[in-house]
Amino acid sequence: MAGILAWFWNERFWLPHNVTWADLQSTEEAAFPQAEDLYLAFPLAFCIFMIRLLFERFIAKPCALGLKVQANGPQKAQPNAILEKVFTAITKHPDEKRLEGLSKQLDWDVRSIQRWFRQRRNQEKPSTLRKFCESMWRFTFYLYIFTYGVRFLKKTPWLWNTRQCWSGYPYQPLMPDLHYYYIVELSFYWSLMFSQFIDVKRKDFGIMFTHHIVTVTLITFSYVTNLTRVGTLILCLHDAADIVLEAAKMANYCKCQKLSDLLFLTFAVVFIVSRLGIYPLWILNTTLFELYEALGNFPALWVFNVLLIVLQILHCFWSYLIVKAAYKAISKGKVAKDARSDVESSSDEEETVPRSKAPHSAITTNGTSGANGTNGYLTGASCSEEH
Repeated sequence: MAGILAWFWNERFWLPHNVTWADLQSTEEAAFPQAEDLYLAFPLAFCIFMIRLLFERFIAKPCALGLKVQANGPQKAQPNAILEKVFTAITKHPDEKRLEGLSKQLDWDVRSIQRWFRQRRNQEKPSTLRKFCESMWRFTFYLYIFTYGVRFLKKTPWLWNTRQCWSGYPYQPLMPDLHYYYIVELSFYWSLMFSQFIDVKRKDFGIMFTHHIVTVTLITFSYVTNLTRVGTLILCLHDAADIVLEAAKMANYCKCQKLSDLLFLTFAVVFIVSRLGIYPLWILNTTLFELYEALGNFPALWVFNVLLIVLQILHCFWSYLIVKAAYKAISKGKVAKDARSDVESSSDEEETVPRSKAPHSAITTNGTSGANGTNGYLTGASCSEEH
């Protein structure tokens, strides 16, 4: 194991020429980032997750109920043993052939069976109350960490001049505020990595998971190699849009449509300006060009830049979805449904109980209800993140 670690953390790969890991060992005169510091992120990630559970239960939930957020989930499908067996044991998305077979077996029309499966799938989706609590937690954390990051960065020279990120590198002492900022952000993203499997599922689950992996990898490697100054700029920049996004979601769950629309359009502007404007012109410019000019070429430089470019590709993808939703909002006068919806919807009013094709069973088919629409908007990530 020691040999593998020594091979992986090869100085010629990770550090500029004539720099060794011994040069970055902490002394009485100055502290530098140490790889073992990152172990703190795991217990802290667990603590953050536990704080989240307490926050959602004792703060977010009472707030949601006070704001009249709907507590119940999507409408339940009519109990049916045959369809339930197919749903749980065979498929949740039956094909045309199976639908026709079930139609003959139950004496229901195909559309009613499709409706049943849609309602049954929606039945497993989370309630609006749960989604509100999740968004309120993320809003609170992003607001706190973004405020902390701004207060810290406004006192640093590299906020105003990105060339200062490389001045004196790698012999840049680790400030306590920077250490705290980095470890808390890393812990939060580790908590998102774990909780993503139990959180509200979105259509871009795979993309968000990729985003979290890239973010954790960037934070880890940049900390170990003391590329923390530019790292703080990236973290703070990504948190800005997520605050507005989660606020827009909460307004939507509270059915404050005008406020929700305004916040979403604000989020769209902030996201596009920060991720497609400031990020490439400010961050990628300094990592691709200023870093090379200051320190020369070394392999790890390209690892970092490839990861940063992957983030930019994700930014472009999300920006496309955001612009698409914003266009619908402007053209239709209201914000469109979430492209990452966790609830399926139908284009028409649908009956709770399927209509039978046989006249003798028509008496059992009364009752109608609207299809459940989606709530919320695009994430980014955390960015997060929605990032």
